[in-house]
Amino acid sequence: GKDQGLRALLRKTGNGMIALHDLLYKMETEVKQQERLNNSLKELQKTAERDRNEAEHLSKHIPTHLPKPTQQCITVPTVKREGQTKVGPGLPKKPEKEKRFIKEMALITAEEFADVPAYLKGRLTCDQINAVVQEINKAVVSKYKIMHQPLKSMPVAARNLYQRFIEEETKDTKGQFFIVEADLKEFTVLKVDKRFHNILSILRHCHRVREVRGSKLVRY
Repeated sequence: GKDQGLRALLRKTGNGMIALHDLLYKMETEVKQQERLNNSLKELQKTAERDRNEAEHLSKHIPTHLPKPTQQCITVPTVKREGQTKVGPGLPKKPEKEKRFIKEMALITAEEFADVPAYLKGRLTCDQINAVVQEINKAVVSKYKIMHQPLKSMPVAARNLYQRFIEEETKDTKGQFFIVEADLKEFTVLKVDKRFHNILSILRHCHRVREVRGSKLVRY
């Protein structure tokens, strides 16, 4: 107790223990949150599976004879008053603009990662793989936001990208969302190196992505 050096060391050790306890508490809180999220995802998976089974059952048991829908068109005269036109309720409204959705890749779950062979995983972690998934999703969203824009409203740079996107499409990618290495360089900070290709192998194993080759180009 009289040694000043040891007293300082003891005080420093005590402060370190307090910091460690604080980190442990934060880690336990995070684990509990992840467990709750995992349970919610399992429930959601069960619900989706049940809905899918019901949909398959319905599709296999559609009645052979269904009444055909009847088309009715009610014409209501318009009335002009003081330069305005009132339209009757029977006339169809102008159709709303169609919404276009961009499909993103789902993150890898802990269960899926556990099933990945060790020779594929190496030293990679699930978080590292999901970080790449998020970057790929960023590239997909950025690309197809341009693809869904009216051509007349695009700036020159976006038009050049749009033209490249069109040239890269093939009959095998019709109706699919895909990117190429140039898109990753354009919209993300990912490096297309050996590590990236190792992660792609894991994503292929987990059925998140597939490759379409043609014209000296790999489409993901």
